[in-house]
Amino acid sequence: MINFIVEDRNGEQRPVEVPEGIGLNLMEVLKASDYDIMATCGGMGLCATCHVQVLEGHDNLPPVSDVELDILDTLPSAHDDSRLACQLRVDESMEGALFRIASEEPS
Repeated sequence: MINFIVEDRNGEQRPVEVPEGIGLNLMEVLKASDYDIMATCGGMGLCATCHVQVLEGHDNLPPVSDVELDILDTLPSAHDDSRLACQLRVDESMEGALFRIASEEPS
């Protein structure tokens, strides 16, 4: 099992446990876990409505692709620890990570 923590927009943190080899991305897992995440483009990496911040474990994740970086650059609320949940495959690199669902308001 892969275990990580998700913090919602209200600051509430909940552990999430996902079977290894599930073949889903983080956005799909968040939606299946009833988190309020829009994912308007359905995981195509085009809309940035699945924006998350990686508060812990950022260095363990795969690097940001140029396409993902281009989309993140359009967000006024993006930070150095920002990622698109649809672009993160759930795998062992997420073990112990802490993800915050980004606010819909610019910060």
